[in-house]
Amino acid sequence: MDKSLMGRFIDWTNYLLLGLIAAVCILPFIYILSASLTAPEELLKRGFILIPHSFSLEGYRYVLSTNTIVNSLGVTALVTVVGTLVNLLFTALMAYPLAQRDLFGSKLIMKMVVFSMLFGGGMIPTYLIVRWTGLLDHVGALIIPGLISAFNLIIMRNFFQNLPDGLEEAARIDGCSDPGILFRIVIPLSAPVLASLALFYAVGHWNSYFSAVLYINDSSLWPIQVWLRQIVILSQGGIGDSTSFETGYVAPPAETIKMAVIVLSVLPILVVYPFLQKHFAKGALLGSVKG
Repeated sequence: MDKSLMGRFIDWTNYLLLGLIAAVCILPFIYILSASLTAPEELLKRGFILIPHSFSLEGYRYVLSTNTIVNSLGVTALVTVVGTLVNLLFTALMAYPLAQRDLFGSKLIMKMVVFSMLFGGGMIPTYLIVRWTGLLDHVGALIIPGLISAFNLIIMRNFFQNLPDGLEEAARIDGCSDPGILFRIVIPLSAPVLASLALFYAVGHWNSYFSAVLYINDSSLWPIQVWLRQIVILSQGGIGDSTSFETGYVAPPAETIKMAVIVLSVLPILVVYPFLQKHFAKGALLGSVKG
């Protein structure tokens, strides 16, 4: 067989396989979006829908009839933004001294950090600490227990170690202190690793629900993912209010409500993700050369 013909065959085979994989990944999103926009009667009749015949926003209208979803999105956004900033700050504060090769005990500390990646304290001890510190029913319980990720710490430490030593030496000669070197020299030069880790932390905060299930009993402080769990897995209500509509109003079926809540929960991160996707690729490679 001609070599160029074989090459074209391999290329088309790769295109076909990649197209199938992409279709498998995209199909659930299309189904959920289509189901959320389909009239309730058609959704109950057809079940699986990719292209609605009759569009309806009834699911969104019902879900947004109360402040529950908007409030939970606000809590999620607050935890994501504040949590990410605090995570980055404390990760940098710990990574910078550990990046100093002459720091006494740095190897022992790094071994303890790696140990924490393999063996955690467990759910019950962590819960007891959160309760002892008075963080139950407080959004701080969704941020502080996971203040520093060991994996992200190692990535940032390795990035700091790869910065030229001459920059710090020049700053010290000019009289700059260690905090000054960190915040005026190192941090401004670390935009790639900060952007990548910010994305890792932010996506983790946005998708997290288990901490809220454990530590938050007040439903007004629940993030959107907990409400999503209540509706999709536990089939519990409490999202919409039928009494706010006209007399005789019938709430949409549970399937329509589920799809609308799923779309509302993933929409903000889907809007932001394309602008930050390149940092994910960079973040996967940062620190991989030097362990």
